[in-house]
Amino acid sequence: MPKVLISDKMDPKAAEIFRARGVEVDEIIGLSKEELAEIIGKYDGLAVRSSTKLTPKILESATNLKVVGRAGIGVDNIDIPAASAKGVVVMNTPFGNSITTAEHAIAMMFALARQLPEADASTQAGKWEKSKFMGVELTHKTLGLIGAGNIGSIVADRAHGLKMKVIAYDPFLTEERAVELGIEKVTLDELFERSDFLTLHTPLTDQTRGIVSREALAKTKKGVRIINCARGGLIDEEALKDALESGHVAGAALDVFAEEPAKENALFGTPGLISTPHLGASTSEAQVNVAIQVAEQMADFLLDGGVTNALNMPSLTAEEAPKLKPYMALAKKLGSLVGQLAHDAVKGISIEVEGAAAELNQKPITGAVLAGFMGAYSDSVNMVNAPYLAKERGLDVREIRHEREGVYHTLIRVAVMTDEGEKSVAGTLFGEDAPRLVELFGIKIEADLDGDMLYVVNEDAPGFIGRIGTTLGAAGVNIGNFHLGRRDGGGDAVLLLSVDQHVDEPILLEVCNLEGVKTVKTLSF
Repeated sequence: MPKVLISDKMDPKAAEIFRARGVEVDEIIGLSKEELAEIIGKYDGLAVRSSTKLTPKILESATNLKVVGRAGIGVDNIDIPAASAKGVVVMNTPFGNSITTAEHAIAMMFALARQLPEADASTQAGKWEKSKFMGVELTHKTLGLIGAGNIGSIVADRAHGLKMKVIAYDPFLTEERAVELGIEKVTLDELFERSDFLTLHTPLTDQTRGIVSREALAKTKKGVRIINCARGGLIDEEALKDALESGHVAGAALDVFAEEPAKENALFGTPGLISTPHLGASTSEAQVNVAIQVAEQMADFLLDGGVTNALNMPSLTAEEAPKLKPYMALAKKLGSLVGQLAHDAVKGISIEVEGAAAELNQKPITGAVLAGFMGAYSDSVNMVNAPYLAKERGLDVREIRHEREGVYHTLIRVAVMTDEGEKSVAGTLFGEDAPRLVELFGIKIEADLDGDMLYVVNEDAPGFIGRIGTTLGAAGVNIGNFHLGRRDGGGDAVLLLSVDQHVDEPILLEVCNLEGVKTVKTLSF
């Protein structure tokens, strides 16, 4: 019988589930690190919240530990690299707070529509200012969602009950899934232009940081109301302050801020602002949910080998692991490349293997591709939870296997289906363990995918290579490697430049303005 230790205060339902499933459980709260190290060797699983710190030193004593479950999202208290090296799976419960966060967003929307905090303060101050607090109805208003994943879809469902029209921008949302949710899928610009209320439900990544920018706010409908219960940093706070003060934005309700705890913020005191101290997950039900989920996930793993919401590498047999490692590294890089270059309006993705790769278990390869592809837009995606996130968004994932061996001893091809047709990249292994790109959107090109890179599409004409080298050199950007591919002489050419540092926007603009340049984008691996 597997044995689990619950070392942090957790809802009693967690222990009940373990015992009901046939897992022995001890609840010992408030252990010092020395006490935990002394007893951890007896347990197959460890269930924690945020108080217990799982350090490399404690892991040294965890001779039987197979899984650590965090009842919640954050895992700063767990040394994941050390756990991975020890062969311990680390799980969290990222969806246990979904309903609670969605309901908080709806509550904020009501508060904005009827100016509830201001009206409450005024009334309790002995005033009776009925005419001052003229609100708006939610019925028949257009609600714009940035992100229609787990939380966003719940918000959409609640909004339909309020008779609102729901539109959404989400690169991973397929038309079929949008129809299922009763959502109209739109472009980001169209969402800004049409929304009466705008709510954010997307992770904070390099692609989403500042997505509600000063330029975006200028595109919004006058009188728009904005809600953010997702992540601080998605909104340009200075620009939002200006928009509130000018009256272009009628109100904003923020549960999250770029810097937290937000004891000081430029937005505080701005007319039309409602703020709460990151309360999205703060309900008793949510705390019960995460306890139940962590117990179910850990029991599934210990009893059946099922892995859900793991944050590190999934378990592989001793025979599979060394063989799959280089293929998974290649697959993740290819997924990341196509995700960074062709993420908009993606309907489906196919992973095709041939040669030596076709002789292996394809599931880890597919998981690695999806982790790379979706990891460009979420900082918590890995090869275990990426397939779940893809399914949630209705992304059609196809696996194709060819026993044949082509030009290369092994080949992995990743293709995405978009409104503009299919776009694919392909790679191989050099020397059995060195990932190498060999084809990019139909153009033959050999390149290492590593570190910071610059992707450029230009007209194939004399002098261009010199011009871009001179431009980057003048800006202090050192080129490490230079990879060139082209379809036909005089047609389009593709450059992949590895650079020694990230290329900032002003430099990108200079490159973009060079004669013959069609596309410029930074890449990161």
